[in-house]
Amino acid sequence: MMTPRLGRVQLLIMHILWERGTATARDITDELNKSESIAHSTVQTLLRKLEAKGAVGHELADRTFIFRPLVEPDQVRKKATREIVDRFFGGSPAGLVSYLLRHERISANELEQIKNLVSKPEVECKKKSRKHNA
Repeated sequence: MMTPRLGRVQLLIMHILWERGTATARDITDELNKSESIAHSTVQTLLRKLEAKGAVGHELADRTFIFRPLVEPDQVRKKATREIVDRFFGGSPAGLVSYLLRHERISANELEQIKNLVSKPEVECKKKSRKHNA
């Protein structure tokens, strides 16, 4: 199955489902309304669209749809990151990393984590295998 492209509010809905495991449309609406105003009918429409994309499924319990995620957060992150790298950085992951290092606030702790990741052998292995698979 291909990982779907998600809009901003669809992604907020997915975060709720990933955190809870399952939820009704009303549960999702109530949770979203803690941080922004959104109509219940809009949530229902977005859930139908997410279902059509294959991102969520539902079960019927006492005439109520119980929604659950069908895609993992990492699948969605990977697709979104790949799109950003391709669209804005000409396919270069180094371009994205360079941009983030120059233009975003990165704490000393995060910078140390990045340095540790870059120095690990498996990062080199992923780079080599990606070149061979391209």
